Amino acid sequence: MKKPRRERNDELRPEYDLHQLLKGGVRGKYAKRYHAGTNLVLLDPEVRKAFRNERAVNEALRLVIQLRSIGSGRARAT
Repeated sequence: MKKPRRERNDELRPEYDLHQLLKGGVRGKYAKRYHAGTNLVLLDPEVRKAFRNERAVNEALRLVIQLRSIGSGRARAT
């Protein structure tokens, strides 16, 4: 059941009518561009519990990189 709309007692000027300002808005318009410029990685909860901070995660990942290069016989990149 929908709640009845209440009249808002806004003190905004008529030229700031949000219904008109947001009329042409597109949801997610810049989402691809935002994700392309970020290197954010979300960890699963059980992985997060294994590491106390960002530095510990980075150290573990550097170790994985070293182990991969040793296992494949390639020289270690620094």
